[in-house]
Amino acid sequence: MERLPSGEQYRIAHGDQQATIVEVGGGVREYSQAGRPILDPYDAASMCDGAHGTPLIPWPNRLAGGRYRFDGRDYQVALTEPAKGNAIHGFLRWRPWRAIRHDADRVVMAATVFPLTGYPFLLEVAVDYHLTGEGLVVTTTATDAGDRACPYGCGQHPYLSPGSGLLDDCDLELAAETRITTDEARQLPSGTESVDGTPFDFRTRRRIGSLPIDFAFTDLARDEEGRAWVRLWNAEGGCTELWVDESYPFVEIYTGDTLAPERRRRGLGTEPMSCPPNAFQSGEGVIRLEPGTSVTTRWGARLQ
Repeated sequence: MERLPSGEQYRIAHGDQQATIVEVGGGVREYSQAGRPILDPYDAASMCDGAHGTPLIPWPNRLAGGRYRFDGRDYQVALTEPAKGNAIHGFLRWRPWRAIRHDADRVVMAATVFPLTGYPFLLEVAVDYHLTGEGLVVTTTATDAGDRACPYGCGQHPYLSPGSGLLDDCDLELAAETRITTDEARQLPSGTESVDGTPFDFRTRRRIGSLPIDFAFTDLARDEEGRAWVRLWNAEGGCTELWVDESYPFVEIYTGDTLAPERRRRGLGTEPMSCPPNAFQSGEGVIRLEPGTSVTTRWGARLQ
């Protein structure tokens, strides 16, 4: 039997919705409704590029120099973005995950972060992918399975699909008041600014055009259920939506300009994040998990 770069493929369906979750990285490889892609897919015969659909654990985004301090001790993790001198997106992107439940419309993927150099903690993670009448719902639960507290943050890296075109012809609505600015060389946080009067103000639906975006946004407006929404309209008027619950105060938006040429601006990276970039150094939003305790976060996507 052929072994795919993304490992075992776990397919789920609900009505005319279909999704495929993969063994390597434990992420969403594809999600569509009636043949219309909701999340930008990657080919089953290809390695996952740009972290497409992947859980980002135990921290999302960048960690400067791979260094942080926790409970009075200094730690150093491997630099997985060596050109910029950063560690990025945690430890589980290329690890095999295991399916601990697989129903027609649901699969639960699990992985263990065993103690390792720079992160000598034991963390159990489960990501529940559930197709419902309201779309795909993704619930992540992490448990400190060790005998001491550990630092934790999480995110995920889905790309909203523009359909057959490019992001340049799409409209975006992102109800965020604040952008986290970054330095050009290493893309590490340099401050915050109001989006008001800037090219990054998408609080009202408007065209993306050729604007390159790779920033985290916060101060999100929320509906009566506590959800913040990102909406992407393609040139034909179709709209894909992604929501985050209150456990995700940050959303990174990425237009994919640094991907391989044929993949650039083919999907809008819309990344729920429980903490901002470089959080393990700043301490902002980092969750302190005590032994035996768990934390749960939730996001979802759908076709409007």
